[in-house]
Amino acid sequence: MSLRLVVIAMMVTTAMALGMIAYRMALPPAVTMLQMPAPVPLPTAGYLVAARPLPAGTLARDEDFNVRTVRPDEVPQGALSMGPDVLVSIRGGLIRRYLDAGAPITFADILRPRDRGFLAAVLSPGTRAISVGVDAVTGVAGLIWPGDRVDVILTQQMDQNNPAPGRRVVSETVLTDIRVIAVDQEIVQGASDTTGVAGKVARTVTLQVTQDEAERIAVAQRLGMLALAIRAIADAPDVQSYRPSVFGDDVSPALSASGDRPGSRVEVIEGDKRTDVTFR
Repeated sequence: MSLRLVVIAMMVTTAMALGMIAYRMALPPAVTMLQMPAPVPLPTAGYLVAARPLPAGTLARDEDFNVRTVRPDEVPQGALSMGPDVLVSIRGGLIRRYLDAGAPITFADILRPRDRGFLAAVLSPGTRAISVGVDAVTGVAGLIWPGDRVDVILTQQMDQNNPAPGRRVVSETVLTDIRVIAVDQEIVQGASDTTGVAGKVARTVTLQVTQDEAERIAVAQRLGMLALAIRAIADAPDVQSYRPSVFGDDVSPALSASGDRPGSRVEVIEGDKRTDVTFR
């Protein structure tokens, strides 16, 4: 009896194995997934466009431009191709005509800082440009930028033979609210921190002035040392008015207390008698 069961079990196992083989043979062949090659990217080109409306006379900054990417055959004729050298060459340039936002930028639209006649184009009508020599102290440690507004202060030595030490040095503001249009050869209003060289101290500052103010600065430079004081952005324009000169004894209590400060002298004549009277 047990032998009969063993035979039956072997026949069932053999039948199941043959059935699995027949089932696998009946299946369709497996489809092999082929790796498709990645599509080749189409060539593109970038050109500069106005990031916002740019009125004529604007001094260009990097943020005034965007890059538009298109097929090479779609680049407008004359448009400036994107590149670091291009941005450097037009940074601080004068926009010649009104440009709508998105308008392509061409070299014909911008008068670059190195182009002939650029400084004259930057000046407001009826004004002049005059340069003032500065150093790390008189030039506010190199922190003056084109577009700032400054006061011009003259400090000069008076008569060294004056018996009153407090009257030998005097300082006075000769011009107020003057626009800076260039620092050395950088003529970039609102320039980024990468425009100048870090730690570089300016040697000259160019100011926009009227003809009369230009003459006053020319004389002041011969009289003594000029210093520039930066004005706050929120300051209202000054109305030119009389400002008293500041002498040494106005600043130093020691000089003021020395008792050497002279007063106003008046000569009083009474007949043949002459008397000097000093008012302190």
